[in-house]
Amino acid sequence: MEEHVAHMRTLGYRYNTNEELLLRFDRFLQHHPELSGLPLNQLVERWSEEQPSPYRRYDAHRAGRIVSKAMHRLDPRVPILPIGEGVARAARQHHRSAHLYTDEEIHRILRAALSYPSPKAPLRPITLFTMLVLAYCAGLRGGEIVRLRLGDVDLREETIDVREAKFFKHRRLPLAPGVMAALRRYLSLRESAGAPRNPQSPLFWSPQRGRGYCIGGVRLVLTDVLRRAGVKPARGAVGARIHDLRHSMVGHRMREWYKSGINPQSQLPYLATYLGHKDIRSTLVYMNITPELLQEAAERFRKRGASALQTAEDGR
Repeated sequence: MEEHVAHMRTLGYRYNTNEELLLRFDRFLQHHPELSGLPLNQLVERWSEEQPSPYRRYDAHRAGRIVSKAMHRLDPRVPILPIGEGVARAARQHHRSAHLYTDEEIHRILRAALSYPSPKAPLRPITLFTMLVLAYCAGLRGGEIVRLRLGDVDLREETIDVREAKFFKHRRLPLAPGVMAALRRYLSLRESAGAPRNPQSPLFWSPQRGRGYCIGGVRLVLTDVLRRAGVKPARGAVGARIHDLRHSMVGHRMREWYKSGINPQSQLPYLATYLGHKDIRSTLVYMNITPELLQEAAERFRKRGASALQTAEDGR
């Protein structure tokens, strides 16, 4: 597995997601030495049976296919394991739809971040607040947030540079005045906390640890913010997610375009670039039709229809 991950990275792939999947598979194998000697397809089945669910079965079969392809590359006689259409279909059917936050829920989340109980880490509430502002207002992915460096923020130009993003894309994002105000406040408190001023130091810095945040830790604490805000159940991997803020940013942007009389279709290439997508097809995945959006679209259609009818009557 290690050799395969290294091989894929030499080909230019980031491969973080598949590496994480293989690490989980390896962890299962290390905890079950009694399975040593079984063929790969049986190991895959045993892993999928440990916590039966459509997702676990799909992940297990996907890991098996990755490993078998790596083995096949070294020895063509090794068969490549199929995932199976039924396995993939079952996982798709259980896929959770994105939660589109309401404006009121966004306010509750931000208030929950600012009031987050953290007596031993006074910088944490404003840190969480600023992270959430960037996730919603700039549509940043979680990994993009934790990889931000101090030098990526340009206060004079009011932009941030997003580096090492998905698909190895780099982009410079202009930020709204409210987002810049939140960043300036955070940077002021960050400096007061004694954070390093080196441009290469992590933007989001923990005084207690003396270093930046990791993506796993950020997900845990921000998910706790969602629970405290009442937009996610107290337990379980159900309900709203942090990544849904990115979906909500797209939906709310579409809503505002409709309200302003702007044709959203003409703006999609710009939105795709802002989000760091390869093309607008990736952005379309984020499009969720909500009653509010339908109402705005219907109102725009009604106004255009009325205008066209009036023009036709005037022509008579």
